[in-house]
Amino acid sequence: MSHTAWQPKGSHFELEADYVVVGSGAGGASAAVTLARGGETVAIVEAGPWRAPKDYPSSMYGTMRDMMDDWSTLITRGRALWPVVQGRLVGGTTVINSAIVVRTPGDVFDLWQDEHGFGGDAMAQKVWACQDRIEKELHVTPVPLEYEGRSNRLAREGAEKIGLHDHHMTRNVKDCVGQGQCLQGCRLHRKQSTNLNYVPEVLERAGHVLSNAPVERVVFEGKRALGVSGTFRHPQTHKKGAAYFVRGRKGVVIAASATHSPALLHRSGVQSPALGEYFRAHPGSGVFGCYDDPVHPNAGVTQGWSSLAMRQDRGLKLETLHLPLELTAGRLSGGGAQLMQRLEEYAHLTMWIVAVRATSVGSVKNGWGSKPVVRYTMNQHDMERMRYGMHQVARMHFAAGAKAVIPGVLGLPYKLGPDEIDQILAVSLDPRDWTSILSHLFGGCVAGVDPKTSVCDGRGQVHGYEGLTIADASGLPTTLGVNPQHTVMGMGMLRAEELLDR
Repeated sequence: MSHTAWQPKGSHFELEADYVVVGSGAGGASAAVTLARGGETVAIVEAGPWRAPKDYPSSMYGTMRDMMDDWSTLITRGRALWPVVQGRLVGGTTVINSAIVVRTPGDVFDLWQDEHGFGGDAMAQKVWACQDRIEKELHVTPVPLEYEGRSNRLAREGAEKIGLHDHHMTRNVKDCVGQGQCLQGCRLHRKQSTNLNYVPEVLERAGHVLSNAPVERVVFEGKRALGVSGTFRHPQTHKKGAAYFVRGRKGVVIAASATHSPALLHRSGVQSPALGEYFRAHPGSGVFGCYDDPVHPNAGVTQGWSSLAMRQDRGLKLETLHLPLELTAGRLSGGGAQLMQRLEEYAHLTMWIVAVRATSVGSVKNGWGSKPVVRYTMNQHDMERMRYGMHQVARMHFAAGAKAVIPGVLGLPYKLGPDEIDQILAVSLDPRDWTSILSHLFGGCVAGVDPKTSVCDGRGQVHGYEGLTIADASGLPTTLGVNPQHTVMGMGMLRAEELLDR
């Protein structure tokens, strides 16, 4: 068992294993640990550093510097420049997300079967069996009410008053104490991110982990994937170190994310008309509620309430989200003394958000410096749905007792009172006027039966190539309408089980 990190330039590192897994997040770690449990030797290659919870930064500034992909500077190129949020460290985005666990809805598998030729009940049963295992191993439990915090409690009360009664939230957190630090990484070891369980288990089972090792290319012999090559990077300075090559005797598993997986295959010369296409997301935007009494949003679970009541008819998910002070400052309008004055209200503010199961489709290509380029613009239909969802969130705030809301959309006043929120329903649908992000990402290496419209088949095998498997969100051909981590982990395990069966 070994963990290899940055090495000085001038040397060359080589390693051999049964399987090479690119990426250590939800899909990569789940696939890697399943292969290791099946008796295969596994080498995980991760672009980011290995960070123990004691080394997680306490500020959001530090998190963006040390744990996110290039300070989270990846943005969409389209009608609007929206941030794309991803982790870049051992454990991937599982380290910096809110640990929300939602089983893959059955209608998703039916949609895949109808539109892409794979899926259906047979796949659903296999993925759900994997999710049974994940839920047990990662301590998936409901949010403890004693630690939910006032923001989540207000959201639950406000939602019930406007008729949304299906609230829920389960998370892979063991004995959560509600410190509101999910986005910065849980320093108390409570959040069960993959760097704390599945990746260490791979090491215990004679596996290997290379960190600070962004993969530059998949190496082929003809059409067969032999392994991966790249160059170590210093975790702080990003200075190039030693070159490396990791051979996979039985195959290479790609799980570098919906942005980096297609970019990597582009750099590697993989030929597919669908490569980088059909990129999708759940774009989101939020509304701050302003309350007379302090809400103290950082006291309690970062995200402890959500509703799927409008998932199917409106394509919407409503949920809470605590924003640290630095992100709140970036979200409020104004600058200088005006911004400082508005931040004095921080303890009385809380943000609730709407995420759209968008029909909009974009693309991902490899760009300058081996960085992905994401082209994506929300269409009018999706913008209408987001606008409707924002109105519902504002209604929730007022039903819960807010004195005002801050919508953060160009053309609206800084604050709206309870008699003014219908102005939201008439606001611009131009994406440039909205403050939004992309956090749930899908596609780029989508699965399907037709090589003209898909990169891999229903078992994740890349069309026309041998020994090359897709095992992350890039292979999912549609959005889900729920948080994708559980689906990505379940699919990652299933991909590995299929490799073991072969």
